[in-house]
Amino acid sequence: MTTQPPSAPSLRGAVDLSALRTPQPAADPAVPAGAPASNAPGAPHGAEGGSWVILDADPSLLQQLVQLSAQVPVLFHLHVPGDEVSEALSTQFAEAVDAQAGRLVMARLDVAAEPQVLAAFGLGAGPAVVAVVAGQPVPLVNQEVPAETLDRLLGELFEVARQNGVAGQVPAVAPARAAGGDAAPAAPTVPARHRPAHDALAAGDLPGAVAAWQAALDESPADDVARQGLAAAQLMLRTQDADAAAVRTAAAEAPDDVAAQTAVADLDVLGGHVEDAFARLVRFVAAHPGEDRDAARAHLVELYTVVGGDDPRVQASRRKLAAALF
Repeated sequence: MTTQPPSAPSLRGAVDLSALRTPQPAADPAVPAGAPASNAPGAPHGAEGGSWVILDADPSLLQQLVQLSAQVPVLFHLHVPGDEVSEALSTQFAEAVDAQAGRLVMARLDVAAEPQVLAAFGLGAGPAVVAVVAGQPVPLVNQEVPAETLDRLLGELFEVARQNGVAGQVPAVAPARAAGGDAAPAAPTVPARHRPAHDALAAGDLPGAVAAWQAALDESPADDVARQGLAAAQLMLRTQDADAAAVRTAAAEAPDDVAAQTAVADLDVLGGHVEDAFARLVRFVAAHPGEDRDAARAHLVELYTVVGGDDPRVQASRRKLAAALF
C-alpha cells in the first residue's frame, strides 16, 4: 500500500467487482417506480446541501460508484469498524471530501462484514482508502496522514483524474453529516422533486430513475439539473447490459452505421473518454447527410447534456459540430 497515487496519467489495473453484483429483487407491484429508498450517486451537478460521503454504503452500489468514477474520482474507504486507524481515516477523509463540494465522492464500506470487497480491490486486509478514476484503481493510504500530506495526495489525484478526462462535479449523494461524522437525517440533500430519481438510483432501478427525472423535468421544464439527470440515467440504462468488446467491434466493422457509432460513443463517455466520443460523432455528422446525420447530432447533443454545458470539452465540441453542419 502506498501513501500517494501514481503521478503519471496512465492508470493500470482494474477493479473486478463482478463477484459483488447482487441480483435485483423482483418489482413489488404495490411500490411505484422511484419510490423513496436512500440517496445514491449518479446525479448531475447542481443539488444543494448534503454530503458527498456515503456512510456504510451497501456493496450493491459498487457498480454504480465505479460508473460514477467516469465523472469524478470516487474514494472507497475500506472500513474496519472499531479500529482506531480506520475511524481516524473515516473522519479525516470525510471532512476532506465534503470540503471539495462535489469534485469527488467517498463511500465507506464495512470490510469486516463484507470481506469480499477487499478481494475485489486486491487487498488482504483493511483499513485502506482507494480511489477509482475512470474505472481504474489508484491506491492512496492505509493510515491517517498529516493535513498537508492529504492536501498533496488529493491534488495529485485530481491531476491524474484531469489527465484521464475526469474533471466533473456532482451534487450531494447523502444527508449532511453531523459534527461527529454521522448523517443528520433532517438535512435535505436535494430538492423534493429530485428525490425520487436519487432514490431510484439507490435501488438500482434505472427505468424508475429515468421516469422520475422525466417527471421532475415535466414539472419544471427549465430545471437543468433534471435535464442532466435524465440524460445521465438514460445513458446508464442503455449501456447497462452492453458488451463493450462487441460494441466496439460492431462500430469498427460498420463505420457508416449510426446506431453502432452512437453506442460506442456512449461507452466512451461512461469510461471517461469524453473527447473521443464527441470527435467520433462530429466526424459522423460531417460525413453523413440526411436522417443519419440528424440522429447522430441529436445523440451528441444528449451526451453534451450528460457531461454538462459548462464543460470546456462540450464547448469545444459544439464549435466543431457547428463547423461540420454548416
